[in-house]
Amino acid sequence: MIAPSNALNFSGGPGALPESVLRQTQQAIISVPEVGLSVLGISHRSDWFAAVVAEVEANIRRLLGLGTDSHVLLLQGGATQQFSMVPMTLLRGKAQAADYLHTGYWSGKALPEARREGPVRVVWSGEAEGFRRLPGDDELHFSPDAPYLHYISNETVEGLQFHRIPGRDDVPRICDMSSDFLSRPCEADRFALIYAHAQKNIGPAGVTVVVVKDQLLQDNPADLPGFLDYRTHVAAHSNFNTPPVFAIYVVLLVTRWLQAEVGGLEAMAAINRAKAALLYGALDGSDGFYRGRTAVADRSLMNVAFNLPTPELDRQFLEEARLAGLSGLGGHRAIGGIRASIYNALTLQAVERLVGFMADFRQRR
Repeated sequence: MIAPSNALNFSGGPGALPESVLRQTQQAIISVPEVGLSVLGISHRSDWFAAVVAEVEANIRRLLGLGTDSHVLLLQGGATQQFSMVPMTLLRGKAQAADYLHTGYWSGKALPEARREGPVRVVWSGEAEGFRRLPGDDELHFSPDAPYLHYISNETVEGLQFHRIPGRDDVPRICDMSSDFLSRPCEADRFALIYAHAQKNIGPAGVTVVVVKDQLLQDNPADLPGFLDYRTHVAAHSNFNTPPVFAIYVVLLVTRWLQAEVGGLEAMAAINRAKAALLYGALDGSDGFYRGRTAVADRSLMNVAFNLPTPELDRQFLEEARLAGLSGLGGHRAIGGIRASIYNALTLQAVERLVGFMADFRQRR
């Protein structure tokens, strides 16, 4: 058995971090160079941490090309908390239904939370087809009066990803980008609110990035709990209560890595496209031995979900992959099978190792 390594971690989340970030994080746990204290024990009220937050915000602004009318917040609670915060802010007390797209497991989780606050209209659902494709533009009929449109850009469980921006530009567009945030350019100014928990591409679990436009916060309910009010966090510069200092610091390191080592989001997108092309090529060239579960046009560049001819072969594949040092390839519990998550930190060399293992496993059957 080959010991697992960070370089071959295909987990759907928490995902792998870049090697250089791991080395810097290791050092910071003992002592942050410019402070002399462990990052685990530095006060969230220190000048050092205020500078960390400011730099994270600036780096994300630069990477996304954000205008001055947007705020970058570093919150807690994951995407799950955003399933509630968004409708609490924008749907409570409204008579008109919010538009939602139901494209997979995680968008399904958002629906009941929204319905607690007000009416919801599911514009399109892929549930009857097993979430194997995304809707075409001709299937989407959005309301011009909806308080907002909510959708998920990348469904991690099923391996589906939007390669266009759906919706109307005159209706606030809310997007859960948890699993593809900062993996490619995204025309961020076309979104009223973007949220992304960090445990895929941008850091460890514990922090959630929210990018929200000023205009969206103008007429929010006055009775929201302080912790669940975006305006509170804007005013406090993401330091309303004790924030996850460690997780935010690692996000800082990842944004530095994206800029200084990768060269920005265009370069990151090119790397991610190359990784996905290699892995999907192995599926398509296997004469049906490896079977992708999604429509070709909607394939995710982040999560490649597939099956072998039988459940028993799925199990054998996962066990032999584990023995070969390839970690995290089990599919989500909702659908099983195999899932290779190839987030930003997974290198092309790691995908080559996986593809080589796949070819060898197939040849031996």
